[in-house]
Order: sequence, then structure tokens, then C-alpha cells
Amino acid sequence: GLLDHPNVTARAYQALGNAYDFNNQPAKAIETYEKGLKRFPDAGELYLERGNMDLFKKDYENALSYYEQGIKLDPKFPSNYYWASKLYYSSSEEVWGMIYGEIFMNLERNSKRTAEISKLLFDTYKSGIQFTSDTSMTVSFSQSIILDSEALKESGKFKLPFGTGCYEMNLMLALVGESKVDLASLDRIRTGFLERYFGGDNAKDYPNALFNFQKTVKNAGHLEAYNYWVLMKGDEEGFRNWRSKNEGKWTSFVDWFTKNGLELDYFNRFYRLQYKS
Repeated sequence: GLLDHPNVTARAYQALGNAYDFNNQPAKAIETYEKGLKRFPDAGELYLERGNMDLFKKDYENALSYYEQGIKLDPKFPSNYYWASKLYYSSSEEVWGMIYGEIFMNLERNSKRTAEISKLLFDTYKSGIQFTSDTSMTVSFSQSIILDSEALKESGKFKLPFGTGCYEMNLMLALVGESKVDLASLDRIRTGFLERYFGGDNAKDYPNALFNFQKTVKNAGHLEAYNYWVLMKGDEEGFRNWRSKNEGKWTSFVDWFTKNGLELDYFNRFYRLQYKS
């Protein structure tokens, strides 16, 4: 059969599994994907299909574990980031949705899914950041307070979980002086976040391929345009207004971005479990 061919690829297992799935034989489909994964353990498309089988059964935790395994082992393949980010956006740990979603947008530009994630990113900033009075605000992108006792043994100080200790903390500091969430303030907030992330030990304690790329964008002089690109579907009118006033900035960003995308590989990748907590 097809799978006995010496030049068989992961795609063949994907196609066969899809055919079983299409014919309402989910058990056969799952078996096919699992066989494929034994043979091609870093095939992102097989983790995607296997995760989708669980997603369809509303077994979200299992689905996530396949998507995240695919993200880890096949970091260039976009669809696993897409589904993982969507699941995290609707959980208490939106922080991972924020990162996976933005990585996805960088890998798959200009699709319907890119527009969908752009809007989700914007909306999640809007719901996660609340200004409670003139002088106080809350941020909520993570509930995870699992302390890493290994880090305590090594250094004598707790390493806080990334979500609360690094992401929310730096975001909170970047909010000082802001009073609302819109494209212009998010550009400043994201820029301030990046400066704080690289300003202390965070970049060493919580290395992050996405933030490294944002720094590259910033050093090239395009962070404002990039931030507007990432979030534009959250406020299309606001984006159009900004763009009409900044045509030169936008054009030079697009030229640069076309040639200088986010390059991921085994040595430069991001997956949640690279942070122990």
C-alpha cells in the first residue's frame, strides 16, 4: 500500500488519516496518525491532526498536549500555534495565547486566520488590562502560581512563574501613565514591556524567541508599525487612520518585514514547557 513506499512522507499518513476521519472512522484515523508519528516524530502536521481528533471530542487538555508537542518539534509549522493560542485565549492562562498567537501571525501572514488572531490578541489585551481608577490598574493573563523549588535550591531565591513573575509584572510597569487600551497605547505598552524585559534579568531567566524577534524589529526602527500590524484587526478604523498619517513608516516596515521574518528552528523556538513553571 501507499505507506509501504520507501519514499513515504508524513503527508501520506495525514492524507490517509483524513480519509478515515472523513468516512466517520475516527479510531482508524487516530491509529494512522499515531503510526505516522512513530515514523515521523517531528512532523507538525501529524501532531495537528492528532490534536484535532481530541479537540473535536472537546478533550482540550489532550488536544493542547499534541499541539504543543508539534510546536516544540516542528517550530516552523504554523497551525499548531493557531489552535494552541485559541485554546489558551479561552482559558485562565491567556499569556500563552498571546505568545503563540503572535508567533502564528509571523509564520502565516495575510490569511483569514491571521486576521482572526490579530483581533483575538487585541481583545485579550483589552479584557486582561483594566484601569480601575485614575491611579490603579489590574492585569490578568495568568493564574498560575506554581513556584519552582528547583530554582530555589540553585540560587536561593524563588524563580516566579513566567506568567505572573515576568509577563504580568513587566506589563504592569509598562502601564504607568496610561489610562485606556487602544492601538496607540498598546504600541507604547508593548514597547515599554520589551524595554523592561531586556532591561533586567528576564531575558536570561525566561529566554523567548518572540521577544528576541521584537527586539530585532525595534533595532531596525520598525516596532511601532509592527505593533500596529499585529493588532490592526482589533480596531480597523484606528489602524487606517494611523496608516494614512504614517504611510512612509508603514511602507518601509512592509519592505523590511518581507525580507526579515521570524526564523524559527530547533535552536531558536518557543514552547511553553521550556519554562519549568
